[in-house]
Amino acid sequence: MFGRNRKRQNVANTIIGLETRVNGDVHFSGGLHVDGVVHGNVSADPDSEGSLSVAEGATIDGGVTVPYVLLEGVVKGDVYANKRVILGATARVIGNVYYNLIEMAIGAEINGKLVHQPEGRVPLVTQTEKLDQAAVTPIRTKAGTT
Repeated sequence: MFGRNRKRQNVANTIIGLETRVNGDVHFSGGLHVDGVVHGNVSADPDSEGSLSVAEGATIDGGVTVPYVLLEGVVKGDVYANKRVILGATARVIGNVYYNLIEMAIGAEINGKLVHQPEGRVPLVTQTEKLDQAAVTPIRTKAGTT
């Protein structure tokens, strides 16, 4: 996609067809291609080479946690991709996108936050949450006052 040669090949071991509706969570290994509708979360092991492709017109109504995501359809939930996210021109995310690497075509929509999470480092979101908690936690002195 986008005119570049890819070393990875997106091989779909599992296909959810155009007229297919899945009600429930989908956990897969290898590749998953969605042409239909999934009402539930979609996930693959974060340490795997799992890849998800969502075609134009397809919808996932739930969160996505997959290392490699190629999105041209709609996701109504947060997207967690610890390797790479590619958003095509017709992609729409109604939720936050947590990514290591991201590629977006003109026309892609994200109605939420873009959160960079570099591979091998503590995510900035986690660091910020810890700082926020430390700021809220009262500090007691020896006398027992704050």
